[in-house]
Amino acid sequence: MKILFLTYHGFDPASGISKKMLAQIKGLRENGHEVHVCSYDRNAEGHLCRFVDDRAIQDYGTGVRAALRQRADYGCIYDYCVKAGIEMVYARSYMNATPPLVSFFRRLKKAGVRSVMEIPTYPYDQEFDGYDWNQRMRLRVDKLFRRQLAAQMEAIVTFSDEEQIFGQRTIRISNGVDLDAIPLLTTRHDTSQQIHIIAVAEVHSWHGFDRFIHGLGEYYRKHEGQPRRDVFFHIVGKVWPAEMEGSDVAPGYAPYIREYGIERYVKFHDKLFGEALDEVFNHCSFAVGSLARHRSGITVIKTLKNREYACRGIPFIYSEQDSDFDHQPYILKAPADESPIDIDAVLHFIDHFNISPQDIRRTVEHLSWKNQMEKVVEELGIRS
Repeated sequence: MKILFLTYHGFDPASGISKKMLAQIKGLRENGHEVHVCSYDRNAEGHLCRFVDDRAIQDYGTGVRAALRQRADYGCIYDYCVKAGIEMVYARSYMNATPPLVSFFRRLKKAGVRSVMEIPTYPYDQEFDGYDWNQRMRLRVDKLFRRQLAAQMEAIVTFSDEEQIFGQRTIRISNGVDLDAIPLLTTRHDTSQQIHIIAVAEVHSWHGFDRFIHGLGEYYRKHEGQPRRDVFFHIVGKVWPAEMEGSDVAPGYAPYIREYGIERYVKFHDKLFGEALDEVFNHCSFAVGSLARHRSGITVIKTLKNREYACRGIPFIYSEQDSDFDHQPYILKAPADESPIDIDAVLHFIDHFNISPQDIRRTVEHLSWKNQMEKVVEELGIRS
């Protein structure tokens, strides 16, 4: 089957989102489908363009007018789909429902092209809390038109347990893993003197890393003047000022770090990928997933990061409900509230942990993107 994978932005090699989409595309291809990729980015001359694979199908030019044009002009994608014989469009939602986008998918539907839309997190309205005026206005427009947009789809792809979203039926899958792209941990560490713990994310308030930093501060305060192990927390990913200094959504990282004087124990690495990321992982014995999905109104979600941690073979902590991991022995569950993480409990878990990275990885082999993406196609009753 000929599939167009549609995203409304470009690809960044350091972005977990980009790596996920590339793995989804690979998964579709591994099932025998012919997949082309439509993205929006700048060309070598700096012009804003719509691309299919490496070819620009529309050059919008530069400046504000070009940016506005691309938000209203989807005709080039429609023309491509019809001429190329595309049978299915897999679109990744950008919370960007608008009348032109509704019209585009309505035209595709009339032309016999079937479409599904992936909503990465649901519900997502509270994720916009604390954002600037432009982002909040984008959400308001999306609220007006998202049910109309969903009506043009065959289904909504979700990583939640919702059976309907915006009045449309769902296809419920898990976030997947690309076993070929994620290396297994290679180092076992002596944790008797110090322990290194890692969190990797495109950092937002719902990751709740402030809870871990708060807990780290309480750990050092509690054990001041006593024998203790040094615990280091490595945060890999861009941390915005609102996360560092705090907002109306969440406490800031920096105030806790200053209050407890733990500057040397919290390490910020910015975005890393490839060998640089592997090197940090190989210094660590434990990982941190999301600790505050409740801040965005989410109880059940199958996050990509949990699966990537398991694929690497590292134990980890998180607070949401995830049926793929909730009962696994390499998981430590945190309460879904604002309490600081109990670092002594984390250390006790690590001290009594004896599952090999290989055994952890085996538990997620069935979550390959090849298997997850074929579920979408099979639910639509389409065969390659």
